[in-house]
Amino acid sequence: MSDVSSLRRMAAAVRFALLPIAATGMLLGSGGASAASAAQTAVDAAKPLCAGGKTITIVWEAGLQSLDPQNFSGPMWEKLTGCKVKVVEVPASEMFTKIMQEYRAGTGAYDALNVVPAWMPDLVQAGALEPLDALVDKYKYRAELKNIAPTYRDNQMTVNGKIYGFPDDGDVFVMYYRKDIFADAALKKAFKAQFKYDLAPPKTWKQFDEIGAFLTEKLKAKGTYGASMFREAGYGNFLFQERFRNEGGRFFDGNTMKATINSPVGVKVFEGWRAENRFMPPGVEKFGFVENLATFVKGESAMTISWPPYGRFAAGYLANEKALDWVPKTTIAGKVGYALPPGGHPQLAMGFALSVASTSKQKEAAYLFIQWLNSEEISNQRVKLPYALRDPFRNSHFTNPEYLKLWPDAKNYLATLQAGSKTGLLDLSLIQTDKYEEALRQGISRLWAGEDAKKILDDIAKEWDTVTQKVGVDKQKAVYNAWAAKGGAYPK
Repeated sequence: MSDVSSLRRMAAAVRFALLPIAATGMLLGSGGASAASAAQTAVDAAKPLCAGGKTITIVWEAGLQSLDPQNFSGPMWEKLTGCKVKVVEVPASEMFTKIMQEYRAGTGAYDALNVVPAWMPDLVQAGALEPLDALVDKYKYRAELKNIAPTYRDNQMTVNGKIYGFPDDGDVFVMYYRKDIFADAALKKAFKAQFKYDLAPPKTWKQFDEIGAFLTEKLKAKGTYGASMFREAGYGNFLFQERFRNEGGRFFDGNTMKATINSPVGVKVFEGWRAENRFMPPGVEKFGFVENLATFVKGESAMTISWPPYGRFAAGYLANEKALDWVPKTTIAGKVGYALPPGGHPQLAMGFALSVASTSKQKEAAYLFIQWLNSEEISNQRVKLPYALRDPFRNSHFTNPEYLKLWPDAKNYLATLQAGSKTGLLDLSLIQTDKYEEALRQGISRLWAGEDAKKILDDIAKEWDTVTQKVGVDKQKAVYNAWAAKGGAYPK
């Protein structure tokens, strides 16, 4: 998972000693490696390059994510190749800026990078990322790249037909719901009598409204609300992008590049959000990732939507991890079901791709490290780490026999993540994407302050049009239309 920044800031200082991890046999993990595997190829090629104790510097999101290269993959790579890994931790909100600053300074301080796929057009246009096709072919990695789940592989790897990053984090929104509540015979009977359809995970937002209100009416006295959601603007940005498109909205007119976020669909989404808060816990407008997580795992809401770690937290898989001792103990293990959010096209919110900095003085060594990290064998181990928040992104991850055994419902969890990987929606990706997102974030804050939904969206559209004019209409139009043509841009 990627943008759970408040969670990771809480954990940024957390460090703990893991039991020593032997590299022996690690390349023969769940990916079924052979001597010719991409992971082994990277190791063999890196050994002579790493002679003398070379250090690869990689930028990683601060907090829990960084425990992967610091405690697991970094030490393993050094043992296998002799090449040290230096991790530069940067908060997610600062990563784009830090990468651009280093590129403009030209110091070569960074070798490998974690980049949010939505940033790639900006970074490529600036020249900050190294094209990887030649190295992919040299080290025979193209076949393994084909096994990355389709939406990530086809939409988060290339810019203008060239490879600039390896999709490495299967961030996708999932609906989590209480199986025991939805299976309650009395509730099912009462719901069917009132609404004339079965009580089940909602497939439309109209159903979400009806089910959420019904469950709050029946369960509030027992301390459970029909739903909860993170509403804080930074997270709401992604929820809006998802719902707006599932309801039929488009961000721009592809011919004129005029913003169309203020269409009737946009107003419907904003007004729907505000109406739904009536059956959610008091103060939900301020809920971020952690507040919403606590509400759900304590049994205080019947359904919610979030990134994949919620499923692992709710199942109690991480209960004994010292790095996560701040996570509320789950009271609902074994009672959680998984489904795609209403509309069936979940947001692939944030995520990370592994790239090589164009200013690196040791590009080939950096490339070999990220090929190894991203490979079938090593990634199958990394996505099972109970503390690092890397989510499944390869086809093999969803059927990994070891992962399927981690908790009783892991099979259904992985199947839902796989379904999302096939129908998921990409984050909006433009030149200066963050300026568009910031206008939307500010608008969401205004919504919770009680302002008129249409007026807010009209103002957002004006700000978007201003940014487009500054970037250049034709220039932005080309980037937008290339993005809109991707399979994950809009529901088919």
